[in-house]
Amino acid sequence: MLESGDLVSGNEFLELRNVNVARGDRVVLHDVNLTIRAGEHVAILGPNGCGKSTLILTMTCQIYPIVNPGMQVRIFGRERWDLTQLRKHFGVVSAGLMGRDLPGERTAVTKGLDAVIAGFFAASTLWPNLHVTAEMRERAWEALERMEATHLAEQLVGELSAGDQRRIMVARALVHRPRQLLLDEPSNALDLAAQRGLRDTLRRLAAEGTGLVMVTHHLGDILPEIERVILLRDGRIVGDGAREELLTETRLSELFNTRVRIGRDEEWLHSW
Repeated sequence: MLESGDLVSGNEFLELRNVNVARGDRVVLHDVNLTIRAGEHVAILGPNGCGKSTLILTMTCQIYPIVNPGMQVRIFGRERWDLTQLRKHFGVVSAGLMGRDLPGERTAVTKGLDAVIAGFFAASTLWPNLHVTAEMRERAWEALERMEATHLAEQLVGELSAGDQRRIMVARALVHRPRQLLLDEPSNALDLAAQRGLRDTLRRLAAEGTGLVMVTHHLGDILPEIERVILLRDGRIVGDGAREELLTETRLSELFNTRVRIGRDEEWLHSW
């Protein structure tokens, strides 16, 4: 039974001990042990199919580990949560099929500001039964300002570019002023200009104190502010440490099972 309330204790955002996760009949994550501090900036890097998205779903309690002796999942110091309260403490931005991360079919025909307000209810639009307060509207506008996206407030989300849709989705994730932001393949399906804009925005959020956990297979997504990198392969953590130690041609060639070359452009890395 999940406990209610939203009191947060401890300095850890996430603690996983001896975690195994199955999807259907197949075990996808194997013996995962991981601790992430609240406010920490972390990149989780690995090839397609390595279990990155399953790890995000486990972090957000959307799927649950196999119950084994010694298994433990603690989020913000607690093992049990009312999920409606848990959503207030972190935001999630996921790029879904073809890079479109709209949370439901009604979002496409919802104005930008209303789509952000709907984030308070994890809803696709502002349904008539939802009670929207003045504070919610104020916070939603604040989130749009943080994303430099107030000009999208009156536009239908479905008519926006992929980059502007991503800005609306990040704003939705920010309405609760979360301590931690989880991003699953954030630059997926974005063109070069939209990628640059999103990365600049995420750097600004990091500087403001929002912790970032970024799941990606693109080296260019790893912001200069991210100092810790976790390597995931075949559902197992195969590396966890400083970016300088893990983001090398040797380690990444082994991780992706192909020759990887790394280039540098000031603070950024790119690969081919």
